[in-house]
Amino acid sequence: QVQLKESGGGLVQAGGSLRLSCAASGRTFEHYVMGWFRQAPGKERDFVAGISWAASFTYYADSVKGRFTVSRDNAKNTIYLQMNSLKPEDTAVYYCAGDLRSYIPIRIAEYTYWGQGTQVTVSS
Repeated sequence: QVQLKESGGGLVQAGGSLRLSCAASGRTFEHYVMGWFRQAPGKERDFVAGISWAASFTYYADSVKGRFTVSRDNAKNTIYLQMNSLKPEDTAVYYCAGDLRSYIPIRIAEYTYWGQGTQVTVSS
């Protein structure tokens, strides 16, 4: 079992920045590929970014490419999502997720472990 807990959400003005963290506990975190997803009210949960277990590879949704950066510190069992140039349409609950994969999944069903989410609200 892997337990995941997000933090760092909050209210920010458009154009601002936030850094989300996802702390993992339990089994060997450094072997897990990790992803960030988000879900806006009334919408489906969508893939945002992912990072391979050794941080060799990252992948981003087109909507956040160039503005968001995913990273990880395996020594601290933590992944991060640095979000810059935030827009009102980035408002959502952000979730981190993990699984043992040799690639970066973008579908919800490919991740076994999920955090409870952290709210990000971007005001215009």
